[in-house]
Amino acid sequence: MFERMNETYKAMTECAAEATRIAGKVPGHDLDGPTTCSEFDLRALVNHWVLYTSYGLERRALKTPLPQELVERDFTAAQDWPAAYAAQLTRALEAWSSPSAWEGEVPLGDGHAAPAPQIAEMIVKEMAVHGWDVARSIGEDFRIGEESAALVLRVVEEHGDLYRQYQGFADPVPLPASATTFDRALASSGRDPYRRT
Repeated sequence: MFERMNETYKAMTECAAEATRIAGKVPGHDLDGPTTCSEFDLRALVNHWVLYTSYGLERRALKTPLPQELVERDFTAAQDWPAAYAAQLTRALEAWSSPSAWEGEVPLGDGHAAPAPQIAEMIVKEMAVHGWDVARSIGEDFRIGEESAALVLRVVEEHGDLYRQYQGFADPVPLPASATTFDRALASSGRDPYRRT
């Protein structure tokens, strides 16, 4: 249990640092352009990413729901949103540094709940995969180490059918045998890691 918790927290910390870097690269204008997610323009994608991987990450640790005001907020309307995102990621990491955050189940609404470690892993996956979406949509790369990439791949493979059921993932994309672990995670989620927008 503690080994898996430490592995997830290490990946969470690394992905948060890379998410902070990529957020700082997002242009302060022209947020209506296309992204790797056909249903999102860049503004909508960034708002989704910020909401669930920083505010949602903290609320899951505290086992409290996201207030509607946050769900409806346009984070990109604030000129300093990358700095605010970075600060919120720091608060979320602090919340998950408490052993109590990893105990019990996290309420998901409608009477559903899931074990806290599983929720933490799934949000790390969101941070990395949507971080890649944002990065690739602005001509950047989302870079994480092998251990974090392996965790993301495991989560994608474990929960891929569920995500596809709710149109969160497309069908897997074939890759050459030489593909990296993170590329395999992206491809398994229905993303083409070699695609440029």
